Amino acid sequence: MDMNKNIKIIALAIIDIIGLSAAFLLSYMLKFDGVSNVPSELRFHLVKVLVFMVAAKFIVLILMNMYKKLWRFAGITEMIDIIIACGMGSAVVTGALFFLSRHPELKNILIPRSIILMAFIFDVIFIGGSRFAYRLFFHINPKEVIRHQHQKRVLIYGAGQAGVMVLKELNARSNHEYAVIGFMDDDLSKRGQKMHGLHVFGSRDDLLKTLVKENVDMLVLAMPSASERSRKEILNMVKDTAVKISILPKVHDIIDGSISYSSIRPVEIEDLLGRDQVELDNQQISEYLTGKVVLVTGGGGSIGSELCRQIVRFNPKKLIIADIYENNAYEIQQELRRTYPKQELFVAIASVRDSVRIQKLFEVHSPEVVFHAAAHKHVPLMEDSPEEAIKNNVFGTYNVANAAQNTGVKKFVLISTDKAVNPTNVMGASKRLCEMVIQAFAGSQSKTEFVAVRFGNVLGSNGSVIPLFKKQIREGGPITVTHPDIIRYFMTIPEAAQLVIQAGGLARGGEIFVLDMGEPVKIDTLARDLIKLSGLEPEVDIKIEYTGLRPGEKLYEELLMSEEGLTSTANSKIFIARPMKWSLEELCHGLDTLRDAIDADQPIVPVIKGLVPTFKEPDEVNQNFGQKQEHDDVKNNKIKTL
Repeated sequence: MDMNKNIKIIALAIIDIIGLSAAFLLSYMLKFDGVSNVPSELRFHLVKVLVFMVAAKFIVLILMNMYKKLWRFAGITEMIDIIIACGMGSAVVTGALFFLSRHPELKNILIPRSIILMAFIFDVIFIGGSRFAYRLFFHINPKEVIRHQHQKRVLIYGAGQAGVMVLKELNARSNHEYAVIGFMDDDLSKRGQKMHGLHVFGSRDDLLKTLVKENVDMLVLAMPSASERSRKEILNMVKDTAVKISILPKVHDIIDGSISYSSIRPVEIEDLLGRDQVELDNQQISEYLTGKVVLVTGGGGSIGSELCRQIVRFNPKKLIIADIYENNAYEIQQELRRTYPKQELFVAIASVRDSVRIQKLFEVHSPEVVFHAAAHKHVPLMEDSPEEAIKNNVFGTYNVANAAQNTGVKKFVLISTDKAVNPTNVMGASKRLCEMVIQAFAGSQSKTEFVAVRFGNVLGSNGSVIPLFKKQIREGGPITVTHPDIIRYFMTIPEAAQLVIQAGGLARGGEIFVLDMGEPVKIDTLARDLIKLSGLEPEVDIKIEYTGLRPGEKLYEELLMSEEGLTSTANSKIFIARPMKWSLEELCHGLDTLRDAIDADQPIVPVIKGLVPTFKEPDEVNQNFGQKQEHDDVKNNKIKTL
C-alpha cells in the first residue's frame, strides 16, 4: 500500500517538474513571440535559469505539503493552496534573482518581470490542472463505479462543513471500505442540489424512504452542533432498520480538541437518551472551588472519579482523594497526574467507617469543600448484608459530616439517590438516613453548608445495567431483565458530576437538590436498543429473559417525596426539595439504637423502618404502579413549567 502511494507521489512530482519547465518556456515564447526571438544575452543563461527556477519552485511545493494532500477529493480549499504555493515559489525566485543580479559575475542574469508573472499563471494552470484531472478521472472512471458495488453504501446526514469532512475522511481510508452515495440535510434549500458531485436527497421526512431506495448500509450523523433532541429523533427513526449508524462527536468536544472530525464512532445508548449538554455557571463554580482545598470521598468510584476530573478543571489549591479501594484510587491518581501535572494531589486510602482516621485526615489537610460520594449502592447485596449498608453509608456519612463540622469545612455535598425516596430496600433507606444526617447537621447552627444532591441511575457506572447488558451481548446472550415494565431514570456520568458541582455552588445549607433526569426509560426498551445498536436483532440473535424483581426492588423510582415539593433554581436542570428539619440530638439517639442493634446482632430492618417512616415494602409500591404513572405525568408537567 505504501509502495503504491510512493509511486503516485513520484509520478506527480515528475509531472510537476515538467509543468514548471513548460510554464517557464511558454512564458518566454509568449514574451518574445518564439524562442528564436529571445535576446542572445538571455538565451545564453536560459538553461541555467530554467534549472534554478524549477528547482526553487519544486522545493517550495514540497515545503507547502503539495504531495501530502488528498488530491482525489480536491476542492476550493486545495485550489487556494495551489495558488499560494505557486505564488510563494514565484516570490522566492524573484527575491533570489534580485540578490544574484547584484553579484558582479551574475549581474547579466536578468529576467523580465512579465515572464515571472506569466510563469506564475502557467504554474497554477499546470500544477492545478494535473491535480484536478486526477480527481476528474476518479469521478468518472467506470471501474470505480463497479468497485463501489462491493463497498458499504454510506449516507451522510448533514450537508455542511462537517459532512464534507466526513466525506473526505471516509474516502481517504486506505481499505476503500466505504462508498458515500449522498447527503441528507434539514435545510430544505439544499434538497436536490449537489455537493462534491453527490446528491442531497432531502430532509428528515425523506430519510427512511431514501435509506430503502438507495440501499444504504450505513448512516453517519454529521451534525456536531445539532441539539440532543434532534439527534435523538433521527436515531429513533433509524434504529429499527438494518442500517448501521455512526455519529460525529459533538461540537463542544471538537472545539475542546479532545477529538477530531475523524473520530466517527458507533452510536451509544447515551445518544438515544437525547439529553442536551449541561450548561454550567463557571463563575459560580470557580468562586467556591478555585484555590480551595477539596476532598472527594469515594474518589475512585464512577461518580467520585468523574467529580475529580471535573473539579481539577477549576484549579483547586489541592485535591484530596479518599477511597478504601486502592486500585481505583491509584488509577484516578495516575490519570490526573498525567493530564494535570501541576495539580497538587493527595490520595488517602481510608474508610469512612473509621472516625479517627477521617478526623485526622480533616485536621491534617483542612479541606474547605467536601464531596461525599463513598457508599455501598448495590441493592440486592445490601439486602443480604444490611449491617454493612448502615455501617458504610449511614455511620460513614455521619463520621465525615462530623469531621467537616469540627474542622470548619465551608461546603459539604452528599451524593444521594432517587432510591432514598419512599425506599423499598435497605440501600435506599440507608441513603435516606444519610440525607437526614445532612439536614440534621445543617439545622444545628453549623457554619458548614450541608446539602445533598439526589439523582437516578448513571449510565456506565460500576454495577449499572449498561455494562452488564453489553457483556451479555458479547457472550451471545441472553440479556436478563428483571421485569418487562420496570422503568428507571438515567443520566450520563459527566452530566451527573457537573450538576453535582453546580449544585454545590447553589448551596446555602439544608437543601436537597433534585436533578432533572429527563424522561424515565423502560429497562426492556434499553436492552432492545442496545441489541439493535450492536447490529443484532432482539429475540432472534439475542434472547431477552425476564428473571423477576429482585429483593427490595420496585418497578419505578421517584425523585421526590410528596411532602417535599420543588422550587426552581437558576439552573434549569436543578431543583430544590423543600428542606425538612431534623433534630441532630434525636437523630443521634436513633443512630445509637441502630448501632446497638448491630452490635447485639439483632434484626436491624425494623429499627431502620422506625427511623425512616417512608420505608415501604416493595409489593405495596409495585401494586400501585399504574396510579403512580398517572401521578408522575402530572408531577413532570409541573416540573417542566417551573
